[in-house]
Amino acid sequence: MYVEWRRLESAGLKRAQESVLPLFLRTRWFRFYQSQVVPGLLQTEEYTRAMLSTVVALRGVSADIDDAVTARMSRQHLLYAGGRRFAFLIEEWVLRSVIGSPETMANQLVHLAGLSATPSVSLGVIPMGVVRGNAWPAESFAIYDVKQVSAELVSAGLTVTQPREIADYAKSFTELAAIAVYGTAARQLIASAVDALE
Repeated sequence: MYVEWRRLESAGLKRAQESVLPLFLRTRWFRFYQSQVVPGLLQTEEYTRAMLSTVVALRGVSADIDDAVTARMSRQHLLYAGGRRFAFLIEEWVLRSVIGSPETMANQLVHLAGLSATPSVSLGVIPMGVVRGNAWPAESFAIYDVKQVSAELVSAGLTVTQPREIADYAKSFTELAAIAVYGTAARQLIASAVDALE
């Protein structure tokens, strides 16, 4: 299913944020690959506000930013609710792209480093300059269990439910995960990005 962002967001950003809650509640295994921004479940309020402000400016949608931020933040309790696993992969470029102010970005990076120690969370960072092999950069996507993939395009969101296509995304995720760094090495890349903001 292909849905234009303007259509999805026509009733407001809060409603768009709330629309994914049933999917998040029924999913037990989340896999997120993000090549552009910090994944929503790992964002601070300030970072989310800066991102959604850009959405309003670019797409001319309803400016219910505060309500949309609250809706997005309310999903983060799932990281600690038990019974769920979260695997996040981000390109190092995400750490180096300033969203909002440098202070907003620094706070986001410190928050991200802290979340990397959460028991249910695996955070991998794909370093810039690493040999890519079969792990080509792709559009940002999320895999929910083995039932659905959501991909983010410039003008629309794409929902994939065909098992063979989901398997393609899962294979891509596995290849990308293999070139990522984790734990201390990931936190060092985050710390380096914080230092670059000073």
